[in-house]
Amino acid sequence: MGSSVATTPGSPVVAPIERETIRHVTRRLIPLLMVSYFVAYLDRVNVGFASLSMNKDLGFSAEIYGIGSGIFFFGYFLAEIPSNLILSKVGARRWIARILITWGVISGLTALVRGTWSFLGIRFLLGLAEAGFYPGIILYLTWWFPSYYRSRIIGLFMTAIPISIVTGSLVSSQILRLGAWGGLADWQWLFILEAVPAAILGVVVMVYLTDGPEQAKWLAPEQRTWLIKRLAAERAQRESIRDYSLGETMRNPRVWLLTLVYFGQNVAGYGLVLFLPQIVHRFGVGVGVNGLLSALPYAFAAVAMVLWGLHSDRTGERSLHTAAACFLNFAGLAVCIFLHSPVLLMIAIILSQMGQAAIAPTFWTLPTAMLSGTAAAGGIALINAVGNLGGFLGPYMMGAIKDATGSFNIGLLSIAMGTLVAGIILVALGHDRRLEATPEEAGHAAAGYTKPQLG
Repeated sequence: MGSSVATTPGSPVVAPIERETIRHVTRRLIPLLMVSYFVAYLDRVNVGFASLSMNKDLGFSAEIYGIGSGIFFFGYFLAEIPSNLILSKVGARRWIARILITWGVISGLTALVRGTWSFLGIRFLLGLAEAGFYPGIILYLTWWFPSYYRSRIIGLFMTAIPISIVTGSLVSSQILRLGAWGGLADWQWLFILEAVPAAILGVVVMVYLTDGPEQAKWLAPEQRTWLIKRLAAERAQRESIRDYSLGETMRNPRVWLLTLVYFGQNVAGYGLVLFLPQIVHRFGVGVGVNGLLSALPYAFAAVAMVLWGLHSDRTGERSLHTAAACFLNFAGLAVCIFLHSPVLLMIAIILSQMGQAAIAPTFWTLPTAMLSGTAAAGGIALINAVGNLGGFLGPYMMGAIKDATGSFNIGLLSIAMGTLVAGIILVALGHDRRLEATPEEAGHAAAGYTKPQLG
């Protein structure tokens, strides 16, 4: 029962126990994790829509807004590694619930900012509160899903980003259209109303989430046994090639190069998403249409994210899939400097976001394939913590260049350099596919047998 993949060519691809177990785990965990990440990302980037009126009310320049939007990631950076190490010790259920509740409260308090310093302070605190959530989920998924399913599952989970931007754009624009009422400005209501779901979800996670397969009473005994054995076999294979300690992980050159890749893609990703409503505003459209147009690139991105992760899993190829997505993002952003038509500019942004969305699902299979245990908790947190500092640099560059030139196009070209460098590094790094095999599959590969693809 421990092996479900056929060992001879032409035999069945996946045994029923594997198919049923993965389907059951996916249905149980992924919807709640997606909703939680949906709310996390919404609370992180709703400042983009708030800026349409908040900047004027509080007298913020584009540069001050960019710094305030991006300083979130310095708080995130400081607390990220400790947060993920705590999660690996106390379990995902309690720690993710804590994160959700605290960031919900702090996000709502953004409505109370009165000037530059309070804005910078509350965004920094929001980063501290949310630190550990995303890398914690990535780590948590490795506790439940074998490597062969990991890219598509991460892609499915991360569709929460484009979905949150699509629906968040529509909801945020409608909240802003309500105007001031009850003594509060429209942007203040935006922060308050969009903070409430996080606190509610914290309670739901505490009740509903399961820390690991060993505690999964909702799985049939044979499903639980299969999953535990499969994950243990993959870990044994990975550690037979190289078993990293936490200290070795923090010093490993490959881990730091992957960190640079993640940094580069965040420069491009956050540089655009936090300024897209302002870019679209220059097309001469109202708030309602702005919400629709700002959402459009992310609707396409959601499709690209899932399909690219699925293709990566089926082919077993990781680094070139991630690199190709980086290059598409670079091309879409870089070409904007030559475009003046709003229609052509939106097409380029759509293509860039399809590439951007396809990066992370395949990217995270690279560090999770080489690390396990505490090393995985620390390594994933390191990559995410340092890499997310790109989320400060991107908005800062966009704001500073906009103030200096009066145009967003040069800023888009500048942030595109992040994914260009990331793609080049990924091509040079490559990927050892043995790290994602079970010992049995590695033996077949050594004998010249290739694992069949899932149908």
